[in-house]
Amino acid sequence: MSSSPYPGSLPEIIELFELLPEPERRDNLVAFAEGAPQWRPGEGETFDLEDVRKDEECTDEVGVFLRLDGDGKATFKVTLGPEVQTLTKAMTSILCRGLAGCTIDEILDCPADFVPKIIGAELVRARSQTVYYVLGRMKGAARVYRDRKRAES
Repeated sequence: MSSSPYPGSLPEIIELFELLPEPERRDNLVAFAEGAPQWRPGEGETFDLEDVRKDEECTDEVGVFLRLDGDGKATFKVTLGPEVQTLTKAMTSILCRGLAGCTIDEILDCPADFVPKIIGAELVRARSQTVYYVLGRMKGAARVYRDRKRAES
């Protein structure tokens, strides 16, 4: 899948969702949303960047935690407040899984056009920008991390 514009395991996740009829797509989104707690930071975990805040676009506070290993491969963990919608929880799980092991540049270069391929055009219209919220936060964290590293050099 090296020809895919999407990094990490996003191509496999996109392909899974694209093949599903609408009812099964929604069921899978709910399943991913239920898996969101596995992407919370664990007790004592340390991160290279932590960004916890409530933005206007989201119903509750969201924390994005970024860690890079020695090879520059990223791991994201995310905390979600209790008011965060199911779709945001689903996208959190999808993105944490799909972007695991990617470099900062791969994350920043990842086009956002995959979102409708996963959730469907109907939900994109219904939820407008909120479906892109978590990706935007992750890219923002990656950008801040990259800019800090450049400033240190």
